Amino acid sequence: MDNQRLFLLVILSAILLLMWQAWENQHPPVPAQIVRPATPSVPASPTTASTSASAPATPVGPAKPATGAHIRVVTDLFSAELDTRGGDLRQLDLKAYPVSETRPNSPLRLFRDQGRYVFYVESGLIGRHGPWPDHQSLYQPAALHYTLAAGQDTLKVPLTWTGPGGLRVVKTYTFHRDSYVIDVSYTITNGGQTPRSPYLYAQFLRSYTPPPHHLFGVAPSYVGAAVYSPQKKYQKVPFDDMRHKPLALDTHGGWVAMLQHYFVGAWIPPRSANTRFYSEALGDHHYLAGYKTLTPAVIAPGATATLSTRLYAGPTDQARLRKVAPGLDLTVDYGWLTFIAAPLYWLLAHIHAVVGNWGWSIILLTVLIKLVFYPLSATSYRSMAHLRQVQPKLAALKERYGDDRQKLSQAMMEIYKTEKINPLGGCLPIVVQIPVFISLYWVLLQSVELRQAPFILWIHDLSARDPYFILPILMGISMLTQQLISPQMTDPLQRKVMMAMPVLFTFFFAFFPSGLVLYWVCQNLLSIAQQWWITRRFDAGRRAK
Repeated sequence: MDNQRLFLLVILSAILLLMWQAWENQHPPVPAQIVRPATPSVPASPTTASTSASAPATPVGPAKPATGAHIRVVTDLFSAELDTRGGDLRQLDLKAYPVSETRPNSPLRLFRDQGRYVFYVESGLIGRHGPWPDHQSLYQPAALHYTLAAGQDTLKVPLTWTGPGGLRVVKTYTFHRDSYVIDVSYTITNGGQTPRSPYLYAQFLRSYTPPPHHLFGVAPSYVGAAVYSPQKKYQKVPFDDMRHKPLALDTHGGWVAMLQHYFVGAWIPPRSANTRFYSEALGDHHYLAGYKTLTPAVIAPGATATLSTRLYAGPTDQARLRKVAPGLDLTVDYGWLTFIAAPLYWLLAHIHAVVGNWGWSIILLTVLIKLVFYPLSATSYRSMAHLRQVQPKLAALKERYGDDRQKLSQAMMEIYKTEKINPLGGCLPIVVQIPVFISLYWVLLQSVELRQAPFILWIHDLSARDPYFILPILMGISMLTQQLISPQMTDPLQRKVMMAMPVLFTFFFAFFPSGLVLYWVCQNLLSIAQQWWITRRFDAGRRAK
């Protein structure tokens, strides 16, 4: 019986953890004002850069980024603003992703350099034979408004910087139809008399203030940087690590990204580029992550060269991410249960490809999970039915031994041994479902494909809680029904705890994504039907004997 109490405590702790995470996910902190960084430092020398490149310089500068003229860019997926100061992408709206279901005409703003939080990109050139145009240099635009026209697959936005000694740099953004990848290139013309050797850098700048409390120290959804290299594969770079141990990773290829819930920005250098991924904490609540090349491009007098990089700025759509760069789909983080969550998502996505509705896909997934675990559940329900048959004997023992709990426990264990009953057998289906439940929770929480995905009637967003709490109430009723048809415990306290569980779970589940509650309601209904069928056959078999 003590094991049952421990089991109930574990269940309640897991539900409390997930509820706290769901609440914190809907209450993000408000960051402080931004502190501007300086340009990254130049590697030691063109010949020894790959082994002795220095870390980014200590950030200094004004409280707000300097601005120039704004260049408006509109494509099928983006509504963006470039700033002639630095030629950087300072604002980016994702037209296919509304802020909320109630504001369908307000696109989510992924990049911004002002407001409650800042998150944007910077890139430029550095080198000893400068000056070079960095993210604080002023460019000249060819136009102030660009639109991807119907039938047009690409849109180029050039910005020009002219330096001393015949140096000319054209920074070009290339937007593509139906793509969240933006190509950024620097075409450098050396009109001088001496060779030029520039390095390219690209970085993210964002603010972040951690929530004041995390239950058990676990964050609801990872927000921070990540890198991928052929040598070390996928690595998270949390903001705390940036403060205490800045990233400095030399590699070829890979990518560096800044992650947030459902969306990601990633700089992707050419696979052959010799690069250093770096990070740095700026002030109290602002962080920088990016890369710089370690081998310069040598441009002879009168010659022209092009340095390029790619930027992914959009949703963590796994199908898209896999096509952009190796390992980029790993930014969809399912936590330590990825080995269960990833196959669940794969199966869910394939079901959705057939039925076209994520709600019905969850229901069909629930049916498949129940079929997989049917043999295990059948054994447990037969054990529960057998336990109900001996309830009169257990009640008689309680009358005989009264408050002598030691003798009562010994006598009950003797009956269990004689009747070949596992008293915890009825808990087995729930124990098995806990990892699946938590994994599906992370699938629903992290998969942008389910963001604002409608089901039927009043459910317009399966990743958000039920606005009318109908599904949590149905879940509580189904759970209570399960309690009533299950063998009752002899301990009055345990009976009270078990009868209170539906009420507690109804309250907890009111904060969960409605897709997860839908799964649990379907699972409960199928379990009730399965338990009724198995118990009926068990009773019929005993009567036949």
